[in-house]
Amino acid sequence: MAMVKRCLCRSEEDFRGLLRTTNIHLFSYKEIRRATNNFDHGNKLGRGGFGTVYKVLVLLLPLGACSVKLGKIEQWRRVYMQGTFGDGTAFAAKVLSCESEQGIKEFLTEIESISEAKHANLVSLLGCCVQKQNRILVYEYAENNSLDHALKALGSASGATILPWSVRSGICMGTAKGLSYLHEEHEPNIVHRDIKASNVLLGRGYSPKIGDFGLAKLFPDNVTHVTTRVVGTTGYLAPEYVVHGQLTKKADVYSFGVLVLEIISGRRVSETIRSDTFLVRQVAWLLYEQGKPLDMVDARVKDYPEAEVLRYIKVGLACTQAAPSGRPTMQQVVKMLSRPAALRVLEMNFADHDCSAAITRPGMSLSPLSSMATTSMNSASATYSQIVPR
Repeated sequence: MAMVKRCLCRSEEDFRGLLRTTNIHLFSYKEIRRATNNFDHGNKLGRGGFGTVYKVLVLLLPLGACSVKLGKIEQWRRVYMQGTFGDGTAFAAKVLSCESEQGIKEFLTEIESISEAKHANLVSLLGCCVQKQNRILVYEYAENNSLDHALKALGSASGATILPWSVRSGICMGTAKGLSYLHEEHEPNIVHRDIKASNVLLGRGYSPKIGDFGLAKLFPDNVTHVTTRVVGTTGYLAPEYVVHGQLTKKADVYSFGVLVLEIISGRRVSETIRSDTFLVRQVAWLLYEQGKPLDMVDARVKDYPEAEVLRYIKVGLACTQAAPSGRPTMQQVVKMLSRPAALRVLEMNFADHDCSAAITRPGMSLSPLSSMATTSMNSASATYSQIVPR
């Protein structure tokens, strides 16, 4: 399926010039408007950091996008009217509308960073629309929504399917592979800068796909870090990035570690921030120090392999160490998630986290689901007011 992002721009020719250097398809605004039934509210799926998400009803792509050779244009048209590509992949659309300079910059960044990136665990950019004031990106669509949506459903009374460990571990591994590709294999290397549950989309069989590259930074071979304005999502941001604005690949590693702990616990970072509870990361560190790391596992997960889950918890903790030098690379993370032996080479330094500052109320348990008072939200809580929210 497909997703679409729209925003305003000062120069249409600037965008068209960029598009000439990419291999994505250019759609007309009329096609997108028809595909979303004039951006009908009934097709609205949600709202993101810089716009609104819509479902596409009909979207005609060029013959080159279809792997099946069709003899007549009417046959081709019917294939797309049915909502499937020639290879059986369904499509729909996500539309983000924005009117700020930040949104314009995001639009350009997303095209530049992801148009050439091809990986099973990255959302594919299929095309865009650059017409008058309309700026639209057309993406692959994930039929199972996002990881954030799945975690939210776990906490609802709607009778949602409980994600078994096999699915959760697959989401962790797939996301790790996608990030490893961005950090190590794609040229130039890419730091995503906004890894979080809502930016991990879940395709068929809950296969994870990293999306939303609007905040991404390109890292040529000779660049190890950049100093930049802090943007992102509270709870996922690495301390050195929040405090100093220093961005490296290790900032993505930190965010991934938080994501792993969310998946294991079934608790959303946004949920714990809004309530009077420990953040997921703090719970994991505290329980690990007490020798009870498996207590953080979502109680709804049954019959899980304890050794494997413990390994995933350790990887999540290793990734969320406050010192970036102590965090593994994403390439190492993939190996550690894959093989028990790979974890032994990792030195875990727990001295630099802030769980020791926690104060538990009298009579309260240290269960990850209990409410606790803490002297600080995390090692960089004092600077959160300076963060540009997503």
